[in-house]
Amino acid sequence: MKLLRYGEPGAERPGLLDASNNIRDLSAHVDDIDGASLSSDALAKLAAIDPDSLPLVSGEPRLGACVGSIGKFLCIGLNYSDHAEETGNPIPDHPILFFKANSAVVGPNDNTVLPRGSTHTDWEVELGVVIGTAAKYVSVETALDHVAGYCLVNDISERHFQTQLSGQWTKGKSCDTFGPTGPWLVTKDEVGDPQNLDMGLDVNGESKQRGNTRTQIFTVAEIISHLSQLFTLHPGDVISTGTPPGVGAGMKPPQFLKAGDEVELWIEKLGRQRQQVQADD
Repeated sequence: MKLLRYGEPGAERPGLLDASNNIRDLSAHVDDIDGASLSSDALAKLAAIDPDSLPLVSGEPRLGACVGSIGKFLCIGLNYSDHAEETGNPIPDHPILFFKANSAVVGPNDNTVLPRGSTHTDWEVELGVVIGTAAKYVSVETALDHVAGYCLVNDISERHFQTQLSGQWTKGKSCDTFGPTGPWLVTKDEVGDPQNLDMGLDVNGESKQRGNTRTQIFTVAEIISHLSQLFTLHPGDVISTGTPPGVGAGMKPPQFLKAGDEVELWIEKLGRQRQQVQADD
C-alpha cells in the first residue's frame, strides 16, 4: 500500500493511493496515518479494504507529511561510504545519530524557507524508515519485523548552523521546513529489499545526487538494532538513514541553496518530492 495524508497543514486526512494513482479517502477506517495505525494488524485491515470502495478525492490536494504525529525523528549521519569520502570524514565505527526537531516536518512539496542569516543551506536525499511496532533490544535478524514501511525524506541542512554555532548538528537540521517527508508511506511488502534502491536529487534541473542504498555503511536492519539497544523505538518514529554523495557542501567550490531554486528528489518505489526555495519574510 501507499498511505498518505492530504489537506491543509494541521488538518490533513488519511488516504491511500490506488493502482491508478488516485487518492482515496480512509477517514471512515482510520483517524490518521500515525503510530496507532501502523501495527501489522492495523495495516492488514487497511490492506483488506477494496480501494474502489473508498471515496475518491477530487483535484490535486496538498500532500502533508506521510506520517502524522511523528514521535522521534532520528537521523543517521555519514552513512554512505562515498558520501563520507566526499566530506573527508573517516568511516564511523557505529551509526552517527542526531535528532531533527519534529517542528521541521512538512509535506513533500511544501516550500523550503531559508532561515534568517542562512548562507549554507544544503540538500540531502534520504531513505526514511517508519517504525510500526515497538523495538527494544532487537537483533539485526529480526529488526525489519518492526518496520511498517519506507518513505522519502529531504534532510535539509544549514551547514554553518550545523558546524559553526557550537553544539550538536541538531541546530542546522531543525529549522522550520527542513524535514519534507513523503509523498507516501510505502508498506514494506511493496518495497522489498531496502538495500537496493536507486535515489537522486536535482537542483534547478541539474543533477546533484545519484546513489543507491547498497552503499550504506550500516544497513537499515543494523541501524534499527543498534538504536534499539539504546532506547525503545515506538510506532510512528521515523529514521532518516543518511545521504549519498553530491551534497552542496562537498562540491568544489561548495554550492548552496538560494531563494528561487527548485529541488526535486526521488527514491525508487517511494515517489518524488519537489520544493521551491524562498527567503524567510
